[in-house]
Amino acid sequence: MDKSAAAGRLGAVFKAYDVRGTVPDQLDEEMAYAIGVAFASFAKEQAGAERVVIGRDMRPSGVALGGAFAAGALASGLGVVDAGMISTDMIYFASGSLGLPGVMLTASHNPARYNGLKMCLPGAQPIGQDSGLQVIRDEAAEVMAGLEAAPAPPAADDGRIERVDLLERFAAHVHSFVDVGSLAPLKVVADTANGMGGLVAPAVLGSLPFELDILFPELDGNFPNHPADPIQPENLAFLQQRITETGADVGLAFDGDADRVFLVDEQAEPLSGSLTTAIVAAAMLDAHPGETVLYNLICSKAVPEVIAEHGGLGVRTRVGHSFIKAVMAETGAVFGGEHSGHYYFRDNYRADSGIIAALVVLSVISRAGAPLSELRRPFERYFDSGEINTEVARPGAVLAGVEERFAAGGAMIDKLDGLTVDLGEWWFNLRPSNTEPLLRLNLEAPDEASLESHVAEVTSLIATLGQEES
Repeated sequence: MDKSAAAGRLGAVFKAYDVRGTVPDQLDEEMAYAIGVAFASFAKEQAGAERVVIGRDMRPSGVALGGAFAAGALASGLGVVDAGMISTDMIYFASGSLGLPGVMLTASHNPARYNGLKMCLPGAQPIGQDSGLQVIRDEAAEVMAGLEAAPAPPAADDGRIERVDLLERFAAHVHSFVDVGSLAPLKVVADTANGMGGLVAPAVLGSLPFELDILFPELDGNFPNHPADPIQPENLAFLQQRITETGADVGLAFDGDADRVFLVDEQAEPLSGSLTTAIVAAAMLDAHPGETVLYNLICSKAVPEVIAEHGGLGVRTRVGHSFIKAVMAETGAVFGGEHSGHYYFRDNYRADSGIIAALVVLSVISRAGAPLSELRRPFERYFDSGEINTEVARPGAVLAGVEERFAAGGAMIDKLDGLTVDLGEWWFNLRPSNTEPLLRLNLEAPDEASLESHVAEVTSLIATLGQEES
């Protein structure tokens, strides 16, 4: 394969924050080996690394891809620490607690035919498009150009591979975020969707005074029951039904690699990522007065309001983990949240963890002695559209047209990430997708009628401008 062909193949799977594609047509063992070689070179140069810790989720393709990546890392002179099947937040814990660069084989919430790699430097320092992924991609292209076939994966008894079991240590780490002695005997249902939550949730919550009921705990990367994508309301149906049937106090819905969580109250009503961010932010500020809390720019306006009310300093960020972790490092923020269900903790190496966020909320419910449906009310102040995607041929031109229209009407405009238009009582953010010809709209308004009216207004404008530019 020549270098230009290799670069083209790699370009299709290297995204803004990770590597992701379908197996084996987009991502195969040869590519995983080349990325392993390139990552090892990068980690040695940037961090003086001597070893790398590797984990994988339950997808069947992860075994071969992980073996190929390990072979590449070994070929470049890095020792390998094999953490086995773990969640993505466990690879961040491994990287932070062991002081090693880390790699997780996962495609998160994507269907079974996908897999990918999330990479970080020691201390769970993120590697994104602007912080090393492009360098790794370019070197991997050179490696692929010189390969005839992927070398064989290392043997099980390879002396350069150390095997570790981090689950017990990780559970103790998660417990450190709350006063476990104050936890109440809540009935908790967790839908792990055959993902890595089926490993992590029992390990973390099973030793606490909860009555734990787990749906689809079997680790099965074919996702036989429903997609492991809890941001989609239809994927919460089994969890909502079980809560209603059993009278549970709270439901937890994890994605495939268990780094995200969405909560459902005892009335089977879901909480948005913004609402959970506000609840956790309040709890973290009560425990750490006066600290800084981050929220991304598509979070509800309720989030900065709650941060201020609890004496914290709110800092608004771009969407995406590499941006948020960088701002956490700059500001020393104690916590950060995203509307998409990612929650970041300073004492978790500034990395995101669904299970830590879940336990913090369970602690809030325990201390309050009130149901989640009641606790959520003070934080619910506005109505939001959720993410509305529209396919357009020229996203940049449509964005410019939307900006021109609303700027002429006196709206406040900013371009921290895409286009945010604030008209006082209502606002919206419009961002282009990193990978598809899409515009992603998130809109918030003071009431449901206003929300519906303004969503219709903005989506109609996007459609009109899209037709003009096609």
